[in-house]
Amino acid sequence: MYSLRRLRLLREVSLRGSLAAAAEALGYNPSSVSHQLKALEAEVGTLLLEPVGRGVRLTEAAKVLVTHTEAVIGELEAAEAELAALGSTVRGTLRVAAFQTALHTIVPPAVAQLQDRHPELEILTSHIDAEEGIPALLAHDFDLVLQEDYPSRPSRQSPGVQIETLGTDPLHLITAAAESAGTEPHLGERLQLSERLQLSDRAERPWAMETTGARARQWTQAECRRAGFEPRVAFETSDVILQVRLVSLGLADALVPDLALRGAEGLVDTSAIVRSELPGRPQRTISTAVRSGSSRTPSIVALRAALSDYTQTC
Repeated sequence: MYSLRRLRLLREVSLRGSLAAAAEALGYNPSSVSHQLKALEAEVGTLLLEPVGRGVRLTEAAKVLVTHTEAVIGELEAAEAELAALGSTVRGTLRVAAFQTALHTIVPPAVAQLQDRHPELEILTSHIDAEEGIPALLAHDFDLVLQEDYPSRPSRQSPGVQIETLGTDPLHLITAAAESAGTEPHLGERLQLSERLQLSDRAERPWAMETTGARARQWTQAECRRAGFEPRVAFETSDVILQVRLVSLGLADALVPDLALRGAEGLVDTSAIVRSELPGRPQRTISTAVRSGSSRTPSIVALRAALSDYTQTC
């Protein structure tokens, strides 16, 4: 029988693309990883890795092994989840990754609730770009990832990942009050709402958008083009709260989700912003993603329930 430890090393190399990256992810010495994979090649009796530039490429035999290793790891993870479910205490360490607006809104109260209810549960939270979430989950860097899907820009579905929808988040055009309405902002109002303003009215304005390649950026550009113009991107940032601030100062327009406006409260003068509804009232979908084998782990079940509760109240 092949060594599971060595098979895990091969799987890490397939995910990371090089021996050095796999070693760093696992906290090993690169020479140790190389030695263990040479031993695995001896066990299998065939070549598993081929050098390509500064990295390595898996042979067909190695790809077969990695596929079966994924299945074995999934079964072991499912066994761990079932055993944990037999206990009455939710405990352990749960590593969570989320995109910015979720970290500003729904994640903190959900984590606080769990830590109050389950003091033996430790939750480690990290910020991650939405596009990086699923690869990091499959690499076992995290146990649960919050992801966002924009209209006509769904996340790629991956084998071994179980998705559970938390809710939807309306998407809006936001503009500076003075720019949009031709009047000074009404101080004291939390946020102004305009039904009159059209996206096509903003063709000559500078825009704040996420970085190239982000699904939010692709969706925003598509909406502008559908309205008949190519947007002039003056500010490119993955910090959506910064986008809201730029709009409040009259420096740009933006298309943002409702949670971005909620997350900006107390940080940005939202009374200086006009929110306009878009045609069809588009929404993004917010979901949690976990590895299929771990979906019944009590800590994950509890966190998903808490996140769902707070998503509904936002």
